[in-house]
Amino acid sequence: MISRLWARWRESRALERHAIPDPLWELTLLRYPFLARRSAEDQAELRRLSSLFLASKEFHGVGGFVVTDEVALAVAAQACLPVLRLGLAWYEGFVGIVMHADEVVAQREFVDEDGVVHQYEEELAGEAMEGGPLMLSWSAMDGDGLEEDTVFNVVIHEFAHIIDMRDGIADGVPPLASGAARAAWLTVIEAEWQDFCERVDAGKDTLIDPYGAEALEEFFAVSVEAFFIAPEAMKKEQPALYRLLSDFFRQG
Repeated sequence: MISRLWARWRESRALERHAIPDPLWELTLLRYPFLARRSAEDQAELRRLSSLFLASKEFHGVGGFVVTDEVALAVAAQACLPVLRLGLAWYEGFVGIVMHADEVVAQREFVDEDGVVHQYEEELAGEAMEGGPLMLSWSAMDGDGLEEDTVFNVVIHEFAHIIDMRDGIADGVPPLASGAARAAWLTVIEAEWQDFCERVDAGKDTLIDPYGAEALEEFFAVSVEAFFIAPEAMKKEQPALYRLLSDFFRQG
C-alpha cells in the first residue's frame, strides 16, 4: 500500500512539474494532424503520458541546436502515441534523447560473405540503440514541407525500434507473452513482409514506406508509422498486418 501511494505521489508531482500549457499543446496538435484526429479521451491520456515522458527523459541538443519546450513536446507526444494503451514502462530502458537540427551523416561498414570490408556513409534522420541514447533530427520531424497524410514519421519509427528491442534484439518481433504468441506473430508478419517486398520489387506503390523491404525490423517500424498515421488506409491495403498491430497496441 505504501509503495502504491508513493508511486501515485511521485506521478502527481511529475505531472505538476511538467504540466503542458494549453497553447503549447494546441500548437502540437496543429502541427501533427494525426494526433488531433484522436478522440478527446485519447488526447487527454496522451497529454498525461507526455508530461510523464518529459519528466523521465533528458534531452540534449547537438551543434548549437536548442531543445525548446516546443521541440521536446513534439517528441514526447508522438513517442507516447504507440504506448497510449501499453504504458511508459516500454521506454524505461533509456533516458537520453539527442537532438540534431538536420540529418546526420554516419560512417558505416560491413563485411561481405567473402570477408571484404566495405565502408560507406549513411544519412540518418534518427537512430535508436538499445540502452540509448536515441537520436532524432528536428528537420525530419518538424512537419514543414510534409503533406498532411504523408506516411513518414521518424519519431514513431525510432520508438517502434525501442519497443522491438525491449527483449534485447531488433528483429521485427516485440516482446510477446509466450513462444506460441511469437510463432503466431512471425506467421503473419513474415507473410506480409514477403508480399510487401514483392510489390516493392515490382515497382508498385505502397502505403508503407518501401524502406521496409530492407529488413523485417525495418518493416515493423515503417508499419507502425502507417498504423498510427493512416490507419484506415492501412486497414484496406494490408488488413492482416493491421489486425496484428491493432491487437498488440490495443487499438481498434
